[in-house]
Amino acid sequence: MTLRPLFPTVDTLGINTDLYELTMAAAYFEGGFSESRATFELFTRRLPRRRTFLLAAGLEQALHYITHVEFGPETIAYLRQLAPFKNVSDDFFDYLSNFRFTGDVYAMPEGTPFFENEPVLQVTAPVIEAQILETYLINTINVQTMVASKAARLCLAARGKSIVDFGSRRAHGPQTGVLAARAAYIGGAAGTSNVLAGFETGIPVYGTMAHSFVQFFDSEKEAFELFRRTFPNHSTILVDTYDTIEGVRKAISLEGPINAVRLDSGDLAALAVEVRKLLDSEGHKDVAIIASGSLDEEKILAFSLKDAPIDSYGVGTELVTSGDAPGCDLVYKLVETFKDGEAQPRFKASKDKATLPYRKQVFRRCRCGEFWEDVIGRCDEELDADEEVRPLLKQYIKDGQLITELPHITEIREYAKSQLDRLRPEYKNLHTAEVYPVSFSRLLLEALEALQSHYLPG
Repeated sequence: MTLRPLFPTVDTLGINTDLYELTMAAAYFEGGFSESRATFELFTRRLPRRRTFLLAAGLEQALHYITHVEFGPETIAYLRQLAPFKNVSDDFFDYLSNFRFTGDVYAMPEGTPFFENEPVLQVTAPVIEAQILETYLINTINVQTMVASKAARLCLAARGKSIVDFGSRRAHGPQTGVLAARAAYIGGAAGTSNVLAGFETGIPVYGTMAHSFVQFFDSEKEAFELFRRTFPNHSTILVDTYDTIEGVRKAISLEGPINAVRLDSGDLAALAVEVRKLLDSEGHKDVAIIASGSLDEEKILAFSLKDAPIDSYGVGTELVTSGDAPGCDLVYKLVETFKDGEAQPRFKASKDKATLPYRKQVFRRCRCGEFWEDVIGRCDEELDADEEVRPLLKQYIKDGQLITELPHITEIREYAKSQLDRLRPEYKNLHTAEVYPVSFSRLLLEALEALQSHYLPG
């Protein structure tokens, strides 16, 4: 038996998708529409519960997929034997064997706060090319956007204290753990425990010790001393395996210095006060206190409001799964087709799932350096305004080629922070009911009304 890791590779990117993307592709091809261009937009109709903003993330992986997706001989052979493709012509599979993306992609830069109905990514390409991308794009942008947004909330709750991603073991799969580490860093986390994420992206990596390490030895002090001796400049001691305060006393009695102690259980706020007093009284004011253990923004905010002397928080499950809001219900919808080079608007009138026609741009109005409101308009219009107005969607791919150099992840993180700093306080309160104002341009609404009068009865 051959063991298979089930991770997508370049050879399997094309079929790392839902079947209906490929059945639609085959139908488009058999109908003679393989060269017909269309525009799809990726957005969320409504923000998740308890979210006043989302932080765009995952674009780099999306662009990598778009520029590398193809169908290898083995995957095409697999598709040929599937029952739905029994009557599909050989020409379609020849088409897949030469498949490459040739269209255009616009997107919001990673780290941009966005809101409901705003396209975060936009694809214009031959319809088959654009359609096949749907599943992967939704997946990779959804998971990273939710984790980046969660990390931003955790950092807001921490009020200047650092957040570190400790969630790899609780992520929904090893690959997701790496993506979550990247997204958390974009959202403001100081680093991650995931070594592969550090290797691949340059994110700072952090680690301490497990309770099992302490339990292995006959005494806590023996465990602590070996760890401190092995890592003289990077020794964070886990002190709560048996008795937390006694653990701290043993840690500070070691012959050499330690960097920090970690509290992982109990009343963390009360323990932090007691531990800080003990450390300070023994001349260890430079030893930091790290807290971990089923933390979320509610608990961290409570510690902040109590002014608990905690220097850093390690957050696991709640961060990498965005536990209270694990998805942002991204959708990828057709908004226009082209006939003789002219855009033909497309919209959807389904109850609670309506969409707006035409390729769009999101215009962000600013006043006194703060984000004031967004207007979703057609991509070919300009807004008349006295205030600063800037379009959020920029082009990354033209005719299938990447044309915009992507920033280093540290630059993305700094950009995200600068953007969140410009978001007014009422939209960053963790318990706020304030809704950031997003409206539609007159031209866009007029286009929708014209289509509704044409397609809908009455």
